[in-house]
Amino acid sequence: MRQQAFERQHEAFWDGFRALLDDLERVPRRRRLDSAAHARLPADYRTLCTHYALARSRGYSPLLVAELQHLVRRGHSRLYRRQGNWLWLAIAFVAGGFPRALRAQARYLWLALILFAGTGLLSGLWCFADGESIYSILGEEQIASMEAMYEPDNERPGRSVERSAETDFVMFGYYIANNIGIGFRTFAGGILFGIGTLFLLVYNGLVIGGVAGHLTAIGYRDTFWSFVSGHGAFELTAIAICGAAGLRLAQAVLAPGQYRRGRALALAARPALDLVMGAALMLVVAAFIEAFWSSSGVAYGIKYAVATLFWLLVLAYLGLAGRGGGGSR
Repeated sequence: MRQQAFERQHEAFWDGFRALLDDLERVPRRRRLDSAAHARLPADYRTLCTHYALARSRGYSPLLVAELQHLVRRGHSRLYRRQGNWLWLAIAFVAGGFPRALRAQARYLWLALILFAGTGLLSGLWCFADGESIYSILGEEQIASMEAMYEPDNERPGRSVERSAETDFVMFGYYIANNIGIGFRTFAGGILFGIGTLFLLVYNGLVIGGVAGHLTAIGYRDTFWSFVSGHGAFELTAIAICGAAGLRLAQAVLAPGQYRRGRALALAARPALDLVMGAALMLVVAAFIEAFWSSSGVAYGIKYAVATLFWLLVLAYLGLAGRGGGGSR
């Protein structure tokens, strides 16, 4: 069945299900729900899940699939709501919802990784091979500050002279604000036809890669790599995920398909926000590690071992968590 015929056949049902959810969600939590309306919900929910599965299996447009998925999620939340449901939903999101949402947007993630990590790798090799090339990326004062932060004699590697005396807790708050600011800007740049997201992915890759190549070339490799390798598993991955979310928005703006651009953007925002919320949690974890672990005086070998464990955990979590749980849930 073609998509247009499928939509004409079931559109009235979807509108009715959406109206039913709107009515149920307007009922105050302590008031008894209308029994007739509530009795319809399980059967209608099962029918909607069937429609969603058919739309996915037949390869209908991503916007239609996203719209049905959103209805399925709303129906599931209403059907299985309970006291303290927000906590249960948060746990379910972290345990499987976020990795599933990310895998569903894998093509945007791969594009973001190519732009971010690819630029970083090329920039790093360039600055490692040519000691003067870093001055094409950063100014002299910025380079001097970076070198001071990672020189072997620095007792608190990764911290500037101005912040060397600040406590780990203060730095934790600073890293949260800085990391989430970068991630949010990378995501929000997708609204500007993707130009902002593309620029920030390439720019951050250029700077991070250039600094890594330069510091490695001048002999600060252990000070630098032992510091960034631990929290980098969460921070760098989260930036790429925010980039994927921004590219998802950009696709809706540039190619809205059969929808008006505003409607297409609203539909794309739902899966994109799932990615951003998960990335924000990863950035908080990265800030914690950066503040309390990365700058510590632990031996380099132990830091590298822990960093390897972190990278394996991140890859396993994003690749395996939530499998077998049912995409419609």
